[in-house]
Amino acid sequence: MEPTDITVEILKDIRQELRKTREDVSDRIDALREEVSDHIDTLREELSGRIVDSEIRTSTAIADLAGTVVDMTQVLRASHDLRPRVERCELEIAELRRQVGGR
Repeated sequence: MEPTDITVEILKDIRQELRKTREDVSDRIDALREEVSDHIDTLREELSGRIVDSEIRTSTAIADLAGTVVDMTQVLRASHDLRPRVERCELEIAELRRQVGGR
């Protein structure tokens, strides 16, 4: 079967359509790639902001906790420092009660 001019022309048209289709697909892929890249950048920025906010909240909570620990340490030290004095007072009260009449 000999190729005819019409067959050659049809094949050329098909080849041209394939090239055009390939270019269209390539353009769409490039556009999609750019769109996805933009979304990824946006998500990175949002995530980064959320992480910073979370770190600030955590740091604030840790600072508050450290202050509370310092306060409690002072209370416990004051209580501990008063303990011998309270024990002496209790002994003196017991002695006074014994002297007064043993209540």
